[in-house]
Amino acid sequence: MSGDWQYQIRIDLPEKLAEAARTAPGDPALRPLSDILAKHNGTLRCMYDAFAEYVAEAAKMGDVENPLYRWTKATIEDPAKKEKYLKSFTIRVSGQEVYGKQAADALEAGLLPLADTGLIARIYKHDTNPANNPQAPAHFH
Repeated sequence: MSGDWQYQIRIDLPEKLAEAARTAPGDPALRPLSDILAKHNGTLRCMYDAFAEYVAEAAKMGDVENPLYRWTKATIEDPAKKEKYLKSFTIRVSGQEVYGKQAADALEAGLLPLADTGLIARIYKHDTNPANNPQAPAHFH
């Protein structure tokens, strides 16, 4: 059954590089990362920006009574969490949020040398197994 899971690579960047990745993705300091992403047809997506866009879109659509909206809104309004998620990025592969294990493993292997140089602060691989993915806290339900 584990072969059925999809995966997503996430990375944390040092603060200055995170800002560049959000506002100036062509910054030469990001070139080693950009080169690896290009080899894997990958693109970066800042988690804070994704959360903020979801909250804005849900508010626009009037979908504000669900636990995911309340949790996400509380997250982006918390200064410590905002700081954390401004440095955290998901990597899409071929435009997909999640992808097969082979693609995730290859991307992860390509990124590991950048963690050794300090260009990436942290790399982590998530899967779609519900047992490995916490739900919104009960007080948001």
